[in-house]
Amino acid sequence: MYRSHNCGELNASNINTEVTLAGWVQKSRDKGFMNWVDLRDRYGITQLIFDESRTDKTVFELAKTLGREFVIQVKGTVIEREAKNKNIPTGEIEILVSELTILNAALTPPFTIEDETDGGEDIRMKYRYLDIRRNPVKNSLLFRHKVAMEVRKYLSDLDFCEVETPYLIKSTPEGARDFVVPSRMNEGQFYALPQSPQTFKQLLMVGGMDKYFQIVKCFRDEDLRADRQPEFTQIDCEMAFVEQEDILNIFEGLTRHLLKEIKGIEVDKFPRITYDYAMKTYGNDKPDIRFGMEF
Repeated sequence: MYRSHNCGELNASNINTEVTLAGWVQKSRDKGFMNWVDLRDRYGITQLIFDESRTDKTVFELAKTLGREFVIQVKGTVIEREAKNKNIPTGEIEILVSELTILNAALTPPFTIEDETDGGEDIRMKYRYLDIRRNPVKNSLLFRHKVAMEVRKYLSDLDFCEVETPYLIKSTPEGARDFVVPSRMNEGQFYALPQSPQTFKQLLMVGGMDKYFQIVKCFRDEDLRADRQPEFTQIDCEMAFVEQEDILNIFEGLTRHLLKEIKGIEVDKFPRITYDYAMKTYGNDKPDIRFGMEF
C-alpha cells in the first residue's frame, strides 16, 4: 500500500505513530530553515514539516522542489503541532517527514485548486480532472453517491428489484427525437438510445416482476432547457397491482427517507393539491408553493 492512513484521519491520539501518506501538494511554505507542506487527498489535509535540524539533508532539499499538485508519498512520525488549526480535523498534529518520494511532478495548474477558484467554467471543464480535486465538485460526487445508496436501500427494503435494461434498442415513439447509433454488422440500420426504459419495465411487469427500479441514464435529442440536457439520470420505477395512493405513499416515503438520511431533515407530511387547483390558483401544474404566488 502507498499509504497507511489518509490525510483526514490522523489526530492527537496518533502522536508518535509512524505513518505513510500519499496525496497532492496543496501548498508549500518555505521559511529557509523549515518547510511546511499541506498534503491533500479526498479525505482532508495533513500538514507535513521538513526541519533542517531534524530532517535528512537530501529529503530537506528535495522538499524545496515541491510545487502545487505534485503527487508525493511521505513517511514520518506524527508530532504535536505548535500552531494548532481548529478548522480541520488534523489541525492538532503534523508529520515530521523522514522519507519523501515524488510520484509525479506537475506543471503549474491553469487555475487554483481551491473552493473559491479563479478559473472560469470553460477552463474548469477543459481540465475537469483538476476541477474534481476541488471540494465543491468532490462533495457533489460524494453527495450523489450517498443519495444513490439510500435510494437502493429504501426501495430494496420494500422488495423492489433493481434490473439493468439495455441501452441499444429499437426506436420507439416518445416525446423527443432519438439519438441513433449505426450498426456495423447491419449496414443502413440503426439502434436508438432509450429516452426512458418504458418498454422494458412494462415487459417486467407482464413477466411478473411486480416491483422494479433502476437508476438509469436516459437520452433525448432535443433543445437544451434549464431542466433538460441530452443525457440525464432518473430514478425509474414501476409497480403492478397498486393504486394511486400506494404510489404516492411509497415515493413520498422515499423523499422523506432521503431528506432524513442525507440532510438530517425530518418531514412529517407532504401537502397534496389537484391539477385543477394548481392551474386555477397558480397557473402552473408544478408550482413552487414556498413563495405564495397565488393569483
